[in-house]
Amino acid sequence: MNLSWSHQPLTRRRTLAAATGLAAGALLPTGPALAAAAQYTNPVIWQDFADIDVMRVGDTYYASASTMHYSPGAPVLRSYDLVNWEIAGHAVPSLDFGAKYDLNGARGYVRGIWASSLAYRPSNRTFYWLGQIDFARTYLYTATAVEGPWSRLTTISTPYYDAGLLVDTDDTLYVAYGNTTISVAQLSRDGRTQVRTQEVFRTPSSVGTLEGARFYKTNGQYYIFLTRPANGQYILKSSSGPFGPYTMRQVLLDLRGPIPGGGVPHQGGLVRTQSGAWYYMAFVDAYPGGRMPALAPVTWTADGWPVVQLVDGAWGTTYPRPAVPTPPRQVTPMTGVDTFDGTSLKPRWEWNHNPDNTRWSVGNGLTLRTATVTHDLYWARNTLTHRIQGPTSTATVQLDHSAMRDGDRAGLALLRDSSAWIGLKRDGGATRVVTVTGLTMDGNWNTTGTGTEVASAPVSGGRVWLRANADIRPGAPRPGTFSYSTDGITFTRLGPAFSMGNDWRFFMGYRFALFNHATQALGGAVRVTRFEVSTP
Repeated sequence: MNLSWSHQPLTRRRTLAAATGLAAGALLPTGPALAAAAQYTNPVIWQDFADIDVMRVGDTYYASASTMHYSPGAPVLRSYDLVNWEIAGHAVPSLDFGAKYDLNGARGYVRGIWASSLAYRPSNRTFYWLGQIDFARTYLYTATAVEGPWSRLTTISTPYYDAGLLVDTDDTLYVAYGNTTISVAQLSRDGRTQVRTQEVFRTPSSVGTLEGARFYKTNGQYYIFLTRPANGQYILKSSSGPFGPYTMRQVLLDLRGPIPGGGVPHQGGLVRTQSGAWYYMAFVDAYPGGRMPALAPVTWTADGWPVVQLVDGAWGTTYPRPAVPTPPRQVTPMTGVDTFDGTSLKPRWEWNHNPDNTRWSVGNGLTLRTATVTHDLYWARNTLTHRIQGPTSTATVQLDHSAMRDGDRAGLALLRDSSAWIGLKRDGGATRVVTVTGLTMDGNWNTTGTGTEVASAPVSGGRVWLRANADIRPGAPRPGTFSYSTDGITFTRLGPAFSMGNDWRFFMGYRFALFNHATQALGGAVRVTRFEVSTP
């Protein structure tokens, strides 16, 4: 076969408007035969990368993911073996879709970059990213290298909800999209306009909701890969062209996943290796950490349907490693130390909404000058976030606070719709290290609590180390704990454990977040000279 270019019963649409396989699975060998082979362990990435679209270009694999209100958006991941991944760049440099993405009079929480599509067009050696924003319109960005620069090619008035982009063998661009009613659009040769769009499938009521389209062509057959949130995966097949008619088959339903306490693997993409083997990269709901990518081999039936390969009737925790050429280099780890050298942030960082670029800088550390006067962290601009590594990890920050001003608040947060932080309060010329909990939002993402100080200690000098430990194993609310140090060696616990919620409706998982905002007047600054994420 040749691949061409090449939760919840409430859907996101219903949730936002208001604020359901048989994996006909051949079993892989178990026991000594399997153990003897080199293996990988799921999740292949224990960080929050949801709505995966995955593809291969030559000997390199790429994937994209949802980022909602974080900026830059739509990270592009890179791998040489489907198991070890790095963040190479972002396809959407800035969320320039309205003032709410700037925290300017409005907020874009749980809006922005949802399930989108990543594709490669060999004819012009160009990568394409396509996604809709706010049910209003679709944006298409292009780049000749995933690191960028990415630029906007066009805006299309049809919002292609949960879209999958196909570059056909004749170089025509098609988009599969929709929620329950699935449509296919054809784009112009240059990709700038819509030529036609047509409904191709209406989901039977017995199935419920289907969305999250991925669009493929292999062996002359067209396939639309669809998810039933958040516990199933289905596929449509057409032998008559991209506009159908399509027939449907269930790929998996209520399949036991590889993360204890986590959900059913679903909503991802299919990819073919250089040797002709197929894999399905899905995500697993695993809150409070988010949605974690998991990988499983796929075979095909004689009549052209994909089958996920199971281990003891479940999506395997381990499988034999894909047979691929030796990687040309090791990928860049997603954890470790960052001293903010160079002239730009490394791609593992994303801002909470668009930043004010006049009030931060890197080089000899990260300088965060106050950008907002507020008592509400959810309104504070220039909060910089980093995904939490599961199942547990610790972030440690070395912070120079000598340039803080009275009323300033700076520190390290566990950030989501229910948040807590450890950091510094400067008032009346004195500085204290404090732990604050009770930062909350409601289901419409309005602030309902700006935080309560639960512990404090005086600090002197101009430097402090802050630490947050996060347990993001799914299945129950999990603890986050905070501590500080004045020498970088001995850390003192500060305050009680914070319970990180595991509700799915914010979609994004908890993140470590660096912040500095004013409550009185702008002008203060802090400098982060070292940030480290470590695992046990």
